[in-house]
Amino acid sequence: MNAEELAEEILANPQMGRILEGALLERADLSNAYLEGANLRWASLIGADLRGAWLTGAWFTGAWLTGADLTEAELAGADLAGADLEGADLTGADLSGADLQDANLHGADLTRAYLTGANLTGADLGGADLRRADLRRADLRRADLTDAIFNRTYLLREAGANLTGAVGIYDWAYLENRRRNYREPDPEP
Repeated sequence: MNAEELAEEILANPQMGRILEGALLERADLSNAYLEGANLRWASLIGADLRGAWLTGAWFTGAWLTGADLTEAELAGADLAGADLEGADLTGADLSGADLQDANLHGADLTRAYLTGANLTGADLGGADLRRADLRRADLRRADLTDAIFNRTYLLREAGANLTGAVGIYDWAYLENRRRNYREPDPEP
């Protein structure tokens, strides 16, 4: 069964999607799929379309999601520890309380993503787009934030974000001041 046929089976029979450990679902269309609590450990979802998918509490430990589209996906409480999400689109995704320890999010788009209380310990967020992301109470210990984009990001130490040992934030005072003084550009006529 190829990835497209497997994706069709999963969408037709949601119970089938509960155990997909090691499944090959590269470039599969699983947009709006209901896979709450699904086991997708070590699955290959490279370039998969998971826009709007319900993946709350799903297990993605060690999964490959490179270049996957997870726009507006529900991933609250999901286990993505050690997952490869390099270049993935997580715009507006809900990752609150998710475990992203040691995950590769290099170059990922996390614009408007909800990462409240997420575990990002040791995660690679180098070059990630975190504009308007909510990182309150997020654990970013030892995370790599080199060249990450932080415009209007909720990343306040007083809101509980833990940045102990994080690299790539060279001047916390500059980042805080930039956040406070940011002004939306005037609309073009």
